Amino acid sequence: MNTPFSRRHLLSASSAGFGMLALRGLFGAESPLVTKRTHFPARAKRVIFLFMQGGPSQVDTFDFKPALTKQHGKAVKEGSPTVYYQSPWQFRPRGQSGMLVSDLLPNIARHADDLCVINSMHTDHNAHPQAILQMNTGSFAFTRPSVGAWCVHGLGTENQNLPGFITINPEFSGGGPLKHGCAFLPAACAGTPIGHGGGGSATAPPKPLKGIELPFMKNAWLNAEEQRRQLDLVQTLNRQKLAADGSNEALEGLITSAELAFNMQREMPDVMDVTKESPATQGMYGIGDGKPTDQIGRACLMARRFCEAGVRFVQVNHSFWDDHTDIFKGHPEHALETDQPVGALLTDLKQRGLLEDTLVLWGGEFGRPPLLNKNNGRDHNNVGFTMWLAGGGVKPGIKFGSTDETGATAVENKVHLHDLHATMLHLLGLDHEKLTFRYAGRDFRLTDVYGEVKRGIIA
Repeated sequence: MNTPFSRRHLLSASSAGFGMLALRGLFGAESPLVTKRTHFPARAKRVIFLFMQGGPSQVDTFDFKPALTKQHGKAVKEGSPTVYYQSPWQFRPRGQSGMLVSDLLPNIARHADDLCVINSMHTDHNAHPQAILQMNTGSFAFTRPSVGAWCVHGLGTENQNLPGFITINPEFSGGGPLKHGCAFLPAACAGTPIGHGGGGSATAPPKPLKGIELPFMKNAWLNAEEQRRQLDLVQTLNRQKLAADGSNEALEGLITSAELAFNMQREMPDVMDVTKESPATQGMYGIGDGKPTDQIGRACLMARRFCEAGVRFVQVNHSFWDDHTDIFKGHPEHALETDQPVGALLTDLKQRGLLEDTLVLWGGEFGRPPLLNKNNGRDHNNVGFTMWLAGGGVKPGIKFGSTDETGATAVENKVHLHDLHATMLHLLGLDHEKLTFRYAGRDFRLTDVYGEVKRGIIA
């Protein structure tokens, strides 16, 4: 017998659409946020990426080069104003490992025994926009999903009331929202931005990071029950349209995003409220009006709170370490703004037992050469730089790979950015060659056709 309603249509239209909700629940794979099974046992459950945008100098932080002293003051070539220049900051052995770390970052240095320092990083481009995009998405030539979006796609999230990926203080430069976008992945995989870029220096003053406005907050005249009824009505119409279409990725993304936004307004402000922490904890992170550490201190403390609440990937952005002019002034300013908060984050995670299954990553899109230009600054260097990881199954208290004797070029156990991404996914229990998404007739992945898991850094 012919009827005007299909079974799917009947379920979507009955009981204000709750039948369709049940049906979608049976097909959990349709939701990009549902918790997924990993390819193999994971060492880490979540990631905190401390992105030092602009490029910290490796030879002034974690890559000590005594041979550079012999070249100090010598011109790169005859008549050139660019000279080899040793670090003006002293390196000292730290912790039981004796790892050499610069005085520029004393608080992070106290955690030397927890750090896995990769001194042999290299990437494909030495211009900020392209290198920043590649660090965050794996590609500088095409629009691709961000690494955080890939993690959410592969793992789902542990808390359906919060985004799976949050980026704090994102900078507009270097690709804008593409840095935390989802490209062709489901919309719910994209990063939710909080705050604005600017690390707190005189050239990039910080913006307030004390609140967030969610879409449904604009209807402040409606109470929670009225907002829920309003959303149910809209969602019922959306689901009827989806049932009629059969497949509509944009509409599915809208449905998921609207539901998430409603749930976020209940839980997000509470998680973001760092005043719920003790004065001692806030002080440890350097939070306080007028303090140079306040902006990044709040961001790092929020990152810890988001991880506790079940967010998969949190990115804390600080800029701009681009010291072409007067590195003697610029790098100490950036270090002052970030060193205490990052050190506090590592201390806090460890005290709470979270460091074991939280992968922390620190670094920029590239590094700096062991040279001083005519403006007393260091320029760009993408062929040899340093990043470090902590927790989440990496070997603690080690240095992996090396640059040449002056710190200019990666030469031993080289780690390309694609290798770093492959290793990060591996620690999360994901095979970078199997974590794919079919789009435009091709299976895409974060590492494209490259990437090698660097097992030498895995505990």
